[in-house]
Amino acid sequence: MTDRRVYLDFNATAPMRPEVLEAMTRALAQAGNPSSVHAEGRAAHKLMEDARARVAALVGARAEDVVFTGGGSEANTMALSPLVRVSRRCAAGAGTCATGDSRPLARLFIGDSEHPSVLAGGRFLPAQIERIPVNADGVLRPDWLAQRLARLAVEEPEAGFLVSVQVANSETGVLQPVAEIAALVREAGGVIHTDAVQAAGRMALDIGELGVDMLTLSAHKLGGPQGVGALVLASGAVEPGTPLVRGGGQERGRRAGTENVAGIAGFGAAAALASGELALRGMSAYPAHLAALRDGFERRLRNLFPQAVIFGDGAARVCNTSAFAISGLRAETLLMALDLAGMAVSSGSACSSGKVRRSHVLAAMGVAPHIAEGALRVSFGWASRADDVDSFVAALEKVAGMLISRQRGRDAA
Repeated sequence: MTDRRVYLDFNATAPMRPEVLEAMTRALAQAGNPSSVHAEGRAAHKLMEDARARVAALVGARAEDVVFTGGGSEANTMALSPLVRVSRRCAAGAGTCATGDSRPLARLFIGDSEHPSVLAGGRFLPAQIERIPVNADGVLRPDWLAQRLARLAVEEPEAGFLVSVQVANSETGVLQPVAEIAALVREAGGVIHTDAVQAAGRMALDIGELGVDMLTLSAHKLGGPQGVGALVLASGAVEPGTPLVRGGGQERGRRAGTENVAGIAGFGAAAALASGELALRGMSAYPAHLAALRDGFERRLRNLFPQAVIFGDGAARVCNTSAFAISGLRAETLLMALDLAGMAVSSGSACSSGKVRRSHVLAAMGVAPHIAEGALRVSFGWASRADDVDSFVAALEKVAGMLISRQRGRDAA
């Protein structure tokens, strides 16, 4: 046990990096609207454009293709529009997605385990949305999508479509075969978007290598500020449809409203730090450090509680995430006891108003309700240390052991 708080909920939000706070403090002291032409406005504009270049570099994009938003959920909603303007390709012999095509897209295909902001479907009607199933490890099924797109080409040959799949799942850390799915979509003449919020800064990402048209980022998962995100566009591929926020011509007409210069400056600082840590394209010490923490925790978990289930451990996962359940224990009981012991962990996505509820991700994986109701998630990040794992394992052993003993006593009564 420990007298200090141990934070292991980086997938919900990462503590702000000191360098980010410094960058934001400098930006807050800078007067001027970035749209103004005077010296103060130009200085604010430069802060913002420097940050745009750093965010673009994190995912191998051009700075002019980065659209700053109020967060990852807004960026996802912006991407999921039937009015996306396609400017680059069409399927061989098909009439869909011709160059400059501005016809509404008729179908949206989304992964069954996506973030709630994607599951909401953006600006598509519910009748236009279909979900791509996942297997028992939480990996999307490209075979299902290939068959569905082939059928769509026969049944609705003029129907344009959009596919949205995440890179890494926020609850389980499971990685999706984005490049493989993107190749299917491109061959069929569709448009593809990926939510890379949980992957950015934890693995190498390149929008061109992924083969996607649009990519979502969020600053606060990187140690940047909350309330700032970005939709990144592949060069010359697509343009978002009618802006969600209309008014002035900010963000090259893609999103109106005076930009959050301080937040964007913080986003840029966080992106630059993440790029530096991934300078060897995923072979740096940082991802290896996170993976060592995660793997070491899971070994000790299995030794202490052989009945523990680790979700998605049969699939490739992002390096920092472990989702697990100890049979017979409920998540809300464990969470409260661990919080009192100084441990900050979660039961999954932080987008449910602080409530503990059954995970839609685990439901999509076919996890039995009595197992899913005990799911906890630990997620490591830039400030995590080996002794955090030691402290958490000690607290979990004590708390879970006590709860199991109580349960056995009730069962024996």
